[in-house]
Amino acid sequence: MYYVMSDIHGEYEKYRKMLDLIRLSDRDALFVLGDVVDRGPQPVEVLKDMMTRSNVYPIMGNHDFLALYLLDKLNMDITEENLDNALTTEDMNDIFGWLDDGGSTTISGFQKLPKSERTDILEYLSEFALYETIDVGSKTFIMVHAGLGNFRKDKKLSEYSAEELLITRNDPNIKLFDDENIFLITGHTPTPLISGIPEIYHGASTICIDCGACFDGGKLACLCLNTMQEFYI
Repeated sequence: MYYVMSDIHGEYEKYRKMLDLIRLSDRDALFVLGDVVDRGPQPVEVLKDMMTRSNVYPIMGNHDFLALYLLDKLNMDITEENLDNALTTEDMNDIFGWLDDGGSTTISGFQKLPKSERTDILEYLSEFALYETIDVGSKTFIMVHAGLGNFRKDKKLSEYSAEELLITRNDPNIKLFDDENIFLITGHTPTPLISGIPEIYHGASTICIDCGACFDGGKLACLCLNTMQEFYI
């Protein structure tokens, strides 16, 4: 079976309960559409678990992208040679902005790791894909974190910038594809902001699966692409 979830945001307990609920086995594949880190209490624990599973395929989210850049900076050994370039004023402003947007739990968990594990975490984050596509039966699923920014029907996936995939949102009620069997699956925008309820939202061509797991009243959602069954924690 093929499964997809998004925006775990450090909710390790919900994540593990979801794996139990879907009974994820080595024969299954799980795609995680970004924003693994920040906000929730245990983002590093989620990353460490995902790293052990060869059948979990992470896709970059905007929070993961920022964490990779800034954790690499914070993990740097400061020397006389790199003192001037280690942390710039712009970097410090980014760190303060990150803290305001939930980055403190990621920094705290990362700093508690030994040096070798920090390096492993950074390497793992650097391997996150910007998008994935998969065919399941007659359906094709395009999976990205936020959407296909500045969408054109003739625009190849490889032509989209990181910003267009990680930050820019699509209107899920606009039909993107002529083929009824092609779907875009996204996270990034909590579905309560779209429909008013924390459930997977099926738009014209877009399926939105961020159900606000890290917010009060939100849920962690998972979608089985073979059956289209929805799971919630």
